[in-house]
Amino acid sequence: MLKEAKQVMQHKGEPRRRWFEDEYFDLIVWFEPGDEIFGFQLCYDRERKPRALTWTQKHGYKHTGIDNGERWGASKASPVLVEDGLFETGPVGKKLEAASGDLPREVAAFVLEKVKAYKL
Repeated sequence: MLKEAKQVMQHKGEPRRRWFEDEYFDLIVWFEPGDEIFGFQLCYDRERKPRALTWTQKHGYKHTGIDNGERWGASKASPVLVEDGLFETGPVGKKLEAASGDLPREVAAFVLEKVKAYKL
């Protein structure tokens, strides 16, 4: 079940953000000054094959993989987003819906609507 992180670093000049997490998902939601949702990033399948679906008002959707920065025999680098293939709307959407019971209603409704509306 997604729970809100209590102390989330805010970056000056960027939209305010809230962060929700569980063992499968990280959900970062960005807000306009009037608390309208500006965008979100849904990171999923964190342990097996981490990927992210990002949506913003300005740019729409982007689906990416997450390269965790680990290289054999080298120091770990920062994780980065890389091109990735198909986003499985149905399975991820169902899992997100099951995990969203403790999210604020408006956040859950908005993110679930966008996830279900995703098209290639």
